[in-house]
Amino acid sequence: MASQGRRGVSDRRNPKNEGILSRVSNSISQSPILFQGRQAASDAAVVAKKLFKSTGKAAWIAGTTFLILVVPLIIEMDREQQMNELEMQQASLLGTPAQK
Repeated sequence: MASQGRRGVSDRRNPKNEGILSRVSNSISQSPILFQGRQAASDAAVVAKKLFKSTGKAAWIAGTTFLILVVPLIIEMDREQQMNELEMQQASLLGTPAQK
């Protein structure tokens, strides 16, 4: 009979038979502020993913454009400089004045 009395007291204090910690945890997890925070974090993650994807595409476009347009120009300018140096060497060996 003593055990029945104890159970009755326990049931009166906590009708759903939940602990205080679980009730607080449930009320926090169902908080509208927490929901808005999670939604904002989710939205931020989506925006970041799109930003990284578009940045990658832009980097690819810039890199391939550089390789196609700028690298051949640099190579040609280097060849021209080497030809000018070679002409200046030949002119100095032959004794003719170097042309500028």
